[in-house]
Amino acid sequence: MLRALLLENLHPLAASNLEAAGIDVTVRTGALDESELIEALDGVHLLGIRSKTNVTAKVLENAPDLVALGAFCIGTNQIDLRSAAAQGVAVFNAPFQNTRSVVELALAEIIALTRRLTERDRALHEGRWDKSAEGAHEVRGRTLGIVGYGNIGTQLSVVAENLGMSVVFYDTAEKLALGNARRMDTLDELLEQADVVTLHVDGRQGNAGLFGAKQFARMRPGAIFLNLSRGFVVDYGALREAIVEGRVAGAAVDVFPHEPKRKGDAFDSELRGLPNVILTPHIGGSTEEAQEAIGQFVSAKLRDYLTTGSTTLSVNLPNLALEQTTGITRITHLHRNTPGVLAAVNATLAEHGTNIEGQLLATRGEIGYVVTDVGSRVEPAVIEALAAMEQTIALRILD
Repeated sequence: MLRALLLENLHPLAASNLEAAGIDVTVRTGALDESELIEALDGVHLLGIRSKTNVTAKVLENAPDLVALGAFCIGTNQIDLRSAAAQGVAVFNAPFQNTRSVVELALAEIIALTRRLTERDRALHEGRWDKSAEGAHEVRGRTLGIVGYGNIGTQLSVVAENLGMSVVFYDTAEKLALGNARRMDTLDELLEQADVVTLHVDGRQGNAGLFGAKQFARMRPGAIFLNLSRGFVVDYGALREAIVEGRVAGAAVDVFPHEPKRKGDAFDSELRGLPNVILTPHIGGSTEEAQEAIGQFVSAKLRDYLTTGSTTLSVNLPNLALEQTTGITRITHLHRNTPGVLAAVNATLAEHGTNIEGQLLATRGEIGYVVTDVGSRVEPAVIEALAAMEQTIALRILD
């Protein structure tokens, strides 16, 4: 029986979907470190994680039974995608399912910071009546600067305009501006115009240290800053200095360079205790609605890959959209993308009298993926010959 290991408090729907497909599922609440994960993956075919579990090259090299990995979140920077592909492990994530949750949190924090609600709230809890309009503003008419105009950034752009904000954005890739949003040619240009700066960049290593003292110095005096993307993209020491000196009027941070692995663990940050600063424990996508949608989506991708070989929206393998078939044997062949592989596969099938009913091929850089449907039982000699090919990474037979 196929086995799955699900970590980090995934939505129960993920487990139930996989169990309905006949997979034996083990659920564990927290994240695992490298050595713990290697031990836990013995005999496991499917792994489900969120953002706290790092799947390194060493983990992948020591998990020979692993077939597919699901990141039940947007980011995949916690996974060595190249090593996963080299080991024949398909990786899937949830690129769209929690975007609305992140957008709503960002909007709530923008309003709270602009109105200085955190300080008013703290004063009343301390027994002080501090009724004042000083430093409090409407968001209407102010300029929102979005750094990273992807799935989250674009949706935030549209909703912010509905609140009466002007939107400017900066992205290194070409992006279509939605509504009245205006693209800025440089990050500095955005910082000079924005009353609110919010980061929604991905986890590629090139974004490390993206925002530091130089960028905070270029922001408009009294602007506010949000980071709901990745912890390692911001120098939080520089942010603390900018807030203490009064150059930045407020900040909201949901992600940190080093985050506790389990609920209840100790947390520390140089941003603790600062006025008009909202700190949240990486909950941008943590709504019941988003987690249910993610649990449904990623578990379905894992199930479909096991049963049909479909790699649609895989983040590390060539993408092929495949459907379930009846009365057909399917051969999935993941291989190093070198000339002549398809011809060699077909020659092997022909030598053993195997009739091809249908065939699809896709490539992605160094990796190729050919799926062949045959109308008869695949002889062991065919399997042995295909597995023995120099280019073969992973071979599966689906009946």
